[in-house]
Amino acid sequence: MHFKYQEQYGLWNVIGSHTGSPELELGLLRLRAGEIATLASESKETVLIILGGQCTLKVEGVGYWENLGERKDVFSGRATAIYLPCESCSHITGVQGELEIAIIQSSTKEKGEVYIVDPEAVKVSSRGKGNWRREVHDIIDSTRPANKLLVGETFNELGGWSSYPPHKHDNHRPPQEAQLQEIYHFRLKPEMGFGIQRVYSPEHGLDETLTVQHGDSVFIPFGYHTVGAAAGYRLYYLWALAGKGRELHWNQDPTHAWIAEERDDNK
Repeated sequence: MHFKYQEQYGLWNVIGSHTGSPELELGLLRLRAGEIATLASESKETVLIILGGQCTLKVEGVGYWENLGERKDVFSGRATAIYLPCESCSHITGVQGELEIAIIQSSTKEKGEVYIVDPEAVKVSSRGKGNWRREVHDIIDSTRPANKLLVGETFNELGGWSSYPPHKHDNHRPPQEAQLQEIYHFRLKPEMGFGIQRVYSPEHGLDETLTVQHGDSVFIPFGYHTVGAAAGYRLYYLWALAGKGRELHWNQDPTHAWIAEERDDNK
């Protein structure tokens, strides 16, 4: 469930069937300038999220794009993302400095089209209030073509909380709740910081509180979940979901739902 960061170049398959996640996969790609990686999606749809740096992308039989990516790291701008359908073969080249890409995948047999989500097209919103107000970037939402995937980014302020009040999406009964597994990938600023993630499910007898650090990843197969940043540190996480349908319906923990319902005197 909790995967510690390994600082390495090349491709690292972090979460997938080999770790007990058959529906959703996460890989991390790190390249120096001029280095090339080839990615064959086969029977998987893929979303590339450029965490930092720039790249060129060649998709065989489709096209070629130069200088993709506009941010140095996740805290310095909105993401550039690339959607790759199944049965595509891509060649990724680092342009200058260091390139980091998160690779999100989910199995599918449905073919689609390659498309780019530019930073200007990322949908930004502020959610929550008080010390659980956070900034959410929807990158691949239900309005964009995909088979299963939903992908975005969340930014916690110093000492702030997100995914709060705790919620879950593991029981398929829309519109009250959708059954979606989820992956979180964390970054901290400064990097020596930490955050807290709690995942719990009375139904499955699970209650774990994890200390997450820069570069860590967490797989959430079921249960309520929430994230807090340590005081003095900004916390970021990339989130990806896949399961039944592409509408994100979540169910708040009734024990803590009163927090969201409490009157906000600042409005």
